[in-house]
Amino acid sequence: MLVAISSVHLLNDAMQTVVTALFPIFEESLKLTYGQIGWIAFTLNMTSSVMQPVVGSLSDKWPKPWMLPVGMLCSMAGMAGLAVAPNFALLILSVVFVGLGSAVFHPEGSRVVHMAAGNRRAFSQSIYQVGGNFGQSLGPLMTAAIFVPLGQRGAAWGMLLAALAIAILFKVVPWYSAKLAEHGGRVPKKNAAAGASAADAKPSINKRVVAIAMSILLLVVFARSWYAAAIGSFYQFYARDAYGLTIQQAQIPLFLFMIFGVIGTFLGGIMADRIGRKKMMLISILGAAPFALILPYLPLEWVYPAIAVMGLILQSGFSVSVVYAQELMPGKVGTASGLITGLAFGMGALGSVVLGNLADAHSMSFVMSLASYLPLIGILALWLPKDRKEA
Repeated sequence: MLVAISSVHLLNDAMQTVVTALFPIFEESLKLTYGQIGWIAFTLNMTSSVMQPVVGSLSDKWPKPWMLPVGMLCSMAGMAGLAVAPNFALLILSVVFVGLGSAVFHPEGSRVVHMAAGNRRAFSQSIYQVGGNFGQSLGPLMTAAIFVPLGQRGAAWGMLLAALAIAILFKVVPWYSAKLAEHGGRVPKKNAAAGASAADAKPSINKRVVAIAMSILLLVVFARSWYAAAIGSFYQFYARDAYGLTIQQAQIPLFLFMIFGVIGTFLGGIMADRIGRKKMMLISILGAAPFALILPYLPLEWVYPAIAVMGLILQSGFSVSVVYAQELMPGKVGTASGLITGLAFGMGALGSVVLGNLADAHSMSFVMSLASYLPLIGILALWLPKDRKEA
């Protein structure tokens, strides 16, 4: 089940990445500004993000396995719209459908992972997130191999991703439904094999501490997602302007950042089960900060190894953040997952709009230099409560 739901996560996030992979195509075919590209990224992330805590909260009370394929159908409709949208307004509408499909999928997908995790939650969550990160890493490859040759209509290939996801979900949904039936239609607060969660192990933790911890965690995830938005949405334009690369050549550093992020996500989950969630998050975002700071000033030959190492380190803490939030909020898996993978990314989506408009007003070089300071916000993680590995 972990492999199956991770595969669907891959396909779901690959569909989301189709939107960002098409940015250079939209820029040319629809004559979009950087500000408008920022608004597309904002719409995608806000639609998929803000709805995630809402869907997660509702599904914590009333889990609905059938919502998984419904979400994929919504994304399929969005893919069809992207391929034929003749103007900016219809493009935004198509992006809304893709975002809503993702908003429905993520909380329910995280719940399937939680129920299948056993006593290795961080490792299981990392498998799930590896699927999503790998799907995102396909964006540069799709740009170079599909969208540059085929143009906007190449987005229609995304409908095949949705169809494959629905086929896999026909195997996941019956298992998920059976597991819910074993617990009277509810998600258990903890797996029998998993032992106590951090919050279970520390019953004295109060609501005020949880609220402060979640606020800090959201700020840390916000900083990481805002910086990731700068790289994912705009670095290809920076590489084109600063190094004289073609759009296809500019996909190489972007792909390295994303594919090494996949490796980092997997390794981070394994390490977090051994050294603790908080320590892994600190290593992740603060370890990436030096590479982020020097990236805008490196010669081209040094960009490739630097951006790869940065992706590896930066993404090693993402799945860990989700598990940490789930352990702060036992019994509210969908809500916690929605807050981290949803609302925090919605906050990061604001970065796409701000950065896009700053690039129009100043330059892409100015934007990348400014964004390089964002990982330093990760120092706030020092004030997070200890997790169960440290308790």
